[in-house]
Amino acid sequence: MTTTPDSAGPEPAAPATVEQARLAESSGPDAPWRLWGPYVAGRQWGTVREDYSADGDAWASFPFDQAHVRAYRWGEDGIAGLCDRYGFLNLGLALWNGHDDRLKERYFGLTNPQGNHGEDVKEYWWHLDATPTHSYARMVYRYPQRAYPYDHLVAENSGRSRTEPEWELTDTGILDEDRFFDIEVTHAKAGPEDILVTITATNHGPEAAPLHLLPTLWFRNTWSWGRDTRVPRLSAARGAADQAAILSEHGYLGRYLLVADGEPRVLFCDNETNQEAAFGVAGGSKHPKDAIDAAVVRGDASMLRRAWGTKAAFWWQWEAIDPGASVTVRLRLTRDGDREGRDPFAGFDQTLAARAGEADEFYAGVIPPSTGEEDASIARRAFAGLLWGKQIYRYDVRQWLEGDPAQPAPPRARLAPEPAGRNTRWRHLSLADVISMPDEWEYPWFAAWDLAFHCVALAHIDPDFAKEQLMLMCREWAMHPNGQLPAYEWNFSDVNPPVHAWAAWQVYCIDGRRDRAFLVRVVTKLLFAFGWWVNRKDADGSNLFEGGFLGMDNVGPFDRSAPLPEGQRLEQSDATSWMAFQCLAMLRMAWELAREDPAWDEVATKFFEHFLAIAEAMEAFGSDNIALWDEVDGFFYDVIIEADGHAQPVRLRSMVGLLPLIAVATMPSWVDRALPDFTRHRAWLQARRPELLDALIHPTDGSLDTLSVLTEDRFVRVLRRLVDPGEFLADGGIRSMSAAYRDGIVIQLDGADLPVHYNPGDSDSPMFGGNSNWRGPIWFPVNVLLTDALRTYAAGMAADVQVEFPHGSGSYIGVAAVAEAIEDRLIGLFRLGPDGRRPSDPRDIPTGPLWQAHPTFSEYFHGDTGAGLGASHQTGWTALVANLICRWDEEP
Repeated sequence: MTTTPDSAGPEPAAPATVEQARLAESSGPDAPWRLWGPYVAGRQWGTVREDYSADGDAWASFPFDQAHVRAYRWGEDGIAGLCDRYGFLNLGLALWNGHDDRLKERYFGLTNPQGNHGEDVKEYWWHLDATPTHSYARMVYRYPQRAYPYDHLVAENSGRSRTEPEWELTDTGILDEDRFFDIEVTHAKAGPEDILVTITATNHGPEAAPLHLLPTLWFRNTWSWGRDTRVPRLSAARGAADQAAILSEHGYLGRYLLVADGEPRVLFCDNETNQEAAFGVAGGSKHPKDAIDAAVVRGDASMLRRAWGTKAAFWWQWEAIDPGASVTVRLRLTRDGDREGRDPFAGFDQTLAARAGEADEFYAGVIPPSTGEEDASIARRAFAGLLWGKQIYRYDVRQWLEGDPAQPAPPRARLAPEPAGRNTRWRHLSLADVISMPDEWEYPWFAAWDLAFHCVALAHIDPDFAKEQLMLMCREWAMHPNGQLPAYEWNFSDVNPPVHAWAAWQVYCIDGRRDRAFLVRVVTKLLFAFGWWVNRKDADGSNLFEGGFLGMDNVGPFDRSAPLPEGQRLEQSDATSWMAFQCLAMLRMAWELAREDPAWDEVATKFFEHFLAIAEAMEAFGSDNIALWDEVDGFFYDVIIEADGHAQPVRLRSMVGLLPLIAVATMPSWVDRALPDFTRHRAWLQARRPELLDALIHPTDGSLDTLSVLTEDRFVRVLRRLVDPGEFLADGGIRSMSAAYRDGIVIQLDGADLPVHYNPGDSDSPMFGGNSNWRGPIWFPVNVLLTDALRTYAAGMAADVQVEFPHGSGSYIGVAAVAEAIEDRLIGLFRLGPDGRRPSDPRDIPTGPLWQAHPTFSEYFHGDTGAGLGASHQTGWTALVANLICRWDEEP
C-alpha cells in the first residue's frame, strides 16, 4: 500500500472476505468473535505471578514437577489450549503413550538455572495456520512414542558449559526413525460460541504404537483463594444424538456443552491442589487435579469423582496404531441449548472445510499477489505464530503482594522497596487481558518493546487488535503514574527501548491512515512516557541518556544496568539514539494530527526542538566538547564521564553505534503550509542558529528535507561498516557486534582490562543470566528498524548516494537497494536451501520432509550461519518477517 504525501489515506473498503467481515464487527476486545481463542499459556509454572516466595526465585517457587498436582493462582497452561478471553473455562489436550510417568498435559523445559543457556523448552510443536478472529486455527505437536526423558535432559544440560550446545530432545535419540506421533489440532468456529475441534494423531514410526488421547476441559481455580468462593461445575451429560458430553456451568460465562463424537469414557476430578503430592502435607482435596493422571497412568481411580467436578476429560485409547495410520477425534463446544435437538456433528466437516477456505481467501488479500509461494507460506506461518501466541494474562500486583485471605500470608520480605521487593512500585498494575506474548513457553508474559514490534506485524491482519495492544500498555492500570511503561513481569521497572511511538505510527499507516482517534489517544498517552524518559534517564539535563539495560543483554564489556563507581556516569549512544528516534516518531504523529487540528502544531514544534537538542548534544557536550561520535573511527560509542568531567569512550563497535542511523525522518511537503507555528519556529532557528539546522536538516535537490543526527558524510561512513561482511553484514542480516572482534579485544576502562569477543551464537557470558546474547547474533527487530531507516534516507538526503555492496565487492548500488538486499537476506533465513534445510533451522532440527515442512521462528539467529537460537517459538518480533513480505510502503 502506498500513500502520497498529501493523502490522508484510502477510505475504508467494504469487507472483501468473510474473515474481514468478522473483523469489521469485532473491533473491541470483548467482541463476540474474540470471546474464544487459543489464549491458554504454554507455561504458567515458573512465572512471577505464581511466585509467593521470600527470595523471588520463581523457578523454584513453582517448579514443573508441581504443575500437574498444584493449582495455579493466576492462569493455566496446556497443549493447543483454547479458552474464553477471561480465562475461566479451558479446553486442552492430554496424551499418554503408555510409557511416560505422567500424562503429557503441558510442555516440558528447563528452568533458567538448569539450562546452560537459560530457560529452554524441550518439545517440538509448530503453529500451522490461524485467522485473527480465531474462526480457524491449526497446530501440530510432535509426541514421542517412548518414555519422555525428563531426568536425562536435566542431568545432561546441567553438566554442560556455556560454550557447549544445548542438549535437545533429538539428541537423546528418542525421536530416531521417526518414532513419534504428530498430533494435529484444529479449531474452527461455526459461530462466536460454537467451536469445532478435531484432533488427529498420525504414527510416523516404523512400528505400531499405543496412544491415549484425553481432550480435557477445566475451570481455572477461582474459589480456593478466599476472594470468590463460588464453585463452577462440570457434569456428565448427553449430546442431541446421545453422544458423550460434559455440561459446563459458570456464574459469569453461563452454560456450555462439550460433546464428543463417539463414546469415550468421561473422567472427573477437581482443579485443586494435591497437598500431599505437592507439599507432603495431609488433607486438602480428595479429588485433586492429578486424579485423571493417576487413573490413566497408574490405574488408580480412587481420586476420581463419579459424574461431576471442575476438571474433566474424554478418554480415547488405542492399543496399537499402525505405521502411517491416523486416528481422529471430534468435539464441539457450544453454548448450551444453541443446537438443541440437532446432531452436533451434522455438517461438521463441511464447516471445517469452509473455514479453511475462508482462511486461504483472507490471506490472499493480505499477502501481495506478486509474492512467491515459499515467501507467502513463511508470512502465513509467522502470522499463525503471532495469533497462537496471544494469551490471557492476569496479574493484580496489589493482590499478589498482599496475598489471599484463604492462603498463608506471603513473607514480609516481598513488600520491601525495589529492588529487594519485586514490583513493589507497581501496585497499580492490574491486568486481565489477552496479550500478544513474545514466546508461548519461554516468555509467557508481555514485554513492552517486544509487544510494539508484534503490533506492526499484527496490523497487517488485525489492526484493531494491534491498536488495542499498544493502548493497553498506556492505560492507567498498566503505565506507571510517572509515565513509565511496564517492562516485563520479572522487573516492571526495567527500561525497554522506547519503540512504542514508532510502532504506533507504523500501525496507523498500515491501517490506511484513517484512525485519527487512535493517533490522538496514543500520542496523548505517550507524552507521559516521553516525559518519564526526559526526567528519569537524563541525569544532568544534558540531553544525553543513560537507559542502562535497554533490552540489549550482554552488548557491552560490562553490565550497563549496574551502578558505576561513585561520580561516574555512562552516556549511552543507544539510549540517546532511542530518544532521538522517539522524538522523530512523536514529531511525525504531531505533524499528521496538526493537519486537521491546529492545537497539535505547537506539539510538533516541541518535539522538533527536543530532537535538535538531543542531536546537538550527541555532537558535543560538557566543557570539553565531548562527543559520542568518534571522528577517527567513523563510529558512535558509549562514553563514561568521570567525576572530574574526563571522558572515556567505550571503543566497541556494536549495535550501540549503529542505532544512531534509526534517528531519521523526512518532512512531508505539506508541513510548511499546514503548520504555521512549526514553520515560523523553524524559520526563527534558521535565522539565529543556521549552523544547527544546516547540520541536522538536510535538503536535497528534488527530494524531501531529512532530519537526521548524521551528516551525509557520517551516514556513509557508518553505512560502509554496516555493509562490510568483515564487520556487520552477514548472510542472514546485520550482526549485533562487529565480526572484526573474532579474536577478541580488550577494552581498558578505569584501569581495568575488560575482554570482549564477537560471539555469533549463544551467550558465553553470565551477564543477565539467560539465553540472550547481543555480542554477534542477528536480531530481527533492530534489523527491521535499520532497513526502515535506510529507506527513509533513500527518500531524502541519501537519494543519490551509492555504496559498495557488499563492501569489497566492487559493485555499487543505491541506499534503497541496500535496504532491499538486507531485507532479502532476512527473509532468506526461512527459505529452504539446496540441501533441504533453512538457514534458520536450529541445530537440533533433523533433515527430512517431516521436519523441513516447518519453519522455526527463533528469538535470534547465529551471526555466521543464521541458525535459530534462544526461544524457539519467538514469533513475536521475529514475525516481522511477515511485515517485510507484506511490505507497506509510504512516501514520506
